[in-house]
Amino acid sequence: MAAVAGDDWIRRYGATGLRIVAVTAAYYAGARIGLLQELVGGQVTPLWPPTGIALACLLLLGLRTWPGITLGALLINAPIGPTVPAVAVIVAGNTLSPVCSYLLLRRMGFHTELNRLRDALSLVFLGALVGMLISSTVGTGVLVLQGALPADDFWAAWSVWWTGDAMGVLVVTPLLLVLRRARPPRGIPPYRWAEAGLLLLGTAGIALIATHSVVSLLFLVFPFLIWAALRFQLAGAAPCSLIVSVVAIQATAEGVGPFTGHTLLARMVTLQAFNGTTALTALLLSAIITERNRTRQQIEQICTQLAEVVVRLAPGEALRQWPPPRRGEQPPDPQ
Repeated sequence: MAAVAGDDWIRRYGATGLRIVAVTAAYYAGARIGLLQELVGGQVTPLWPPTGIALACLLLLGLRTWPGITLGALLINAPIGPTVPAVAVIVAGNTLSPVCSYLLLRRMGFHTELNRLRDALSLVFLGALVGMLISSTVGTGVLVLQGALPADDFWAAWSVWWTGDAMGVLVVTPLLLVLRRARPPRGIPPYRWAEAGLLLLGTAGIALIATHSVVSLLFLVFPFLIWAALRFQLAGAAPCSLIVSVVAIQATAEGVGPFTGHTLLARMVTLQAFNGTTALTALLLSAIITERNRTRQQIEQICTQLAEVVVRLAPGEALRQWPPPRRGEQPPDPQ
């Protein structure tokens, strides 16, 4: 019995340990990618993928994986943090934010399928906008207190930090939730593959044109996001939203297109308003379409069940009268 109990303990905690290591590696990799676009203080970016990765891991793997978030945040912040206490505080804030977002979403009965409008709204307002207030406030505050950031730049850095964390949730978390449910496609017509490829290429091309043009053409990306949500729901909307956000951030970092000729705060407001609008459009519309399709399927299933009940109750009469006559038509002659 002791050996069996020991094996169970090893399997249970060994699996949890492997998950924590995987979360740490994913968080660190996402952070390295995010730091490529740092704009403020050497560690504040307009898109912080680790927050989306952390929240997705908590939703899919459970709350026990939170040490992986802490370890990943420690590995990425230790080399760039101003002091050891500052790093500790930033790591604590980076851990608490996704954990609080996870608890808020669980409280609301969040479905990882994102197949209801309430799930999309919960992810936007509770998971992204409310939960990420912790990391941005704590992180920016400690940078100012440690002298690593001028006090006059507090609100600029705070806005970038907050919206960057929120965008990580809005853009990265839905994509990871979609990939979690991905299965080998079977029986998909070739034209659907062609449509998906054209959609991705078209989104990337129009995003490059809209964000690098001196004329304000940012609105051109929305037809592609609507196309993605209508035809592919979250599976199409999530990658298209990510493409648009990455291209827009790159244009802002290069100082081209509609993001040039302004102060840092003005550029951040324009960028994050655009990214937030695109993410909200894609996420909410895909959730509405998914919920509508599910409701239609339920209605069709109920109608089929009612038809079967009618056939069982009066088989002879039902067969003679089936299908029922349309309005204004006479029932068929039983002879």
